[in-house]
Amino acid sequence: MKHNKKGCTERKEDQKSPKSRMPTSPLWTGCCYGKLRTALFTPENLVTLGNGDKVGYEHLVVAPGIGIKYDNIKGLPEALADQSTPVSTIYGYETCDKVFRNIKEFRGGEALFTLPTGVVKCAGAPQKAMWLALDHWKKAGLYDPSNVANSPIKIRFATALPVMFGVPKYSATLEELRKQRGVEAMFQHDLVEVNGDKAIFARLDGSEEKVSKRFDLLHVVPKMGPHAFVKDSPLANAAGFIDVEDATLRHKKFANVWSAGDASSLPTAKTAAAVTSQAPVLVQNMLQSIEGKELNASYDGYTSCPLLTEYGKVLLAEFKYGGQPKETFAKFGVDQAVPRRAFYHLKKDFFPWVYYNNMVKGTWGGPKGWVW
Repeated sequence: MKHNKKGCTERKEDQKSPKSRMPTSPLWTGCCYGKLRTALFTPENLVTLGNGDKVGYEHLVVAPGIGIKYDNIKGLPEALADQSTPVSTIYGYETCDKVFRNIKEFRGGEALFTLPTGVVKCAGAPQKAMWLALDHWKKAGLYDPSNVANSPIKIRFATALPVMFGVPKYSATLEELRKQRGVEAMFQHDLVEVNGDKAIFARLDGSEEKVSKRFDLLHVVPKMGPHAFVKDSPLANAAGFIDVEDATLRHKKFANVWSAGDASSLPTAKTAAAVTSQAPVLVQNMLQSIEGKELNASYDGYTSCPLLTEYGKVLLAEFKYGGQPKETFAKFGVDQAVPRRAFYHLKKDFFPWVYYNNMVKGTWGGPKGWVW
């Protein structure tokens, strides 16, 4: 959701028709639009769609994303559906409005924010919700980072990770912010159940003991994972993702199958920035393959997470395979681990414009800029 001076826009303002955003080129004439949410893949170059239609192919690109598994946390669907509960998540269209309403109405008590184990769409988003809530409460006079003991609100961040973020450079900054702002960390804690005003966690440090924490406000990041029709297909690896080569994006077993984005096995953070960097590599290599040539494009794992640390400031994390920073503005002597207002306007103003006008049309190549 986009933020304005009052907090957030209405969710309907962020909803766009997919067909209205697609290219008008004749190359797209044969495309169909619809909610064919399932498919069956067979090695015989055939896809059976959810409505029973069968589509043959010479080359196949599989990019259906991943699913949000609300049911994998006991009691969460019910807690989210009940508008009277202080439980919310930014990850659902039907639930995102509840997030800021809960934050705005919260006057005191235990505020708990979670990050689960496993893959997550935009792993920085769980912290974005927390930092923006903290800043809102600070401005409202309900939270004083310099005097947390006497503030009516206490803030906890329960993460399955052993650190604040998976990339050491940015994790160091976020850990320092956490300490400066008086946020208590619960590392290696994975939310498994919501029961009334109790959040129950499995510990990931080897202990079999579960931990129960009372809350007055809870922001949950649901568990996520591959769609069943991908996981159960011959294209998937043991974890359920399309099993492609890290550099070429071609399937390890089927030479005419390709994948990009969240559904792929690529070992990098699952973000929009990642897929826009992957797409030109995939297209180039697929064209090379069609022409019987050696694949000559390589993906280095680039991804980005513009992480809001407060209203008006963003830490612009950019990195590649191995958690190694790959920063656009480093050549200008800019340390992107420092939250900056300029990065905030990149996220707030530039990125949404690029997304709707170029990204979904395939003319934005991430760090390469405009392509095709």
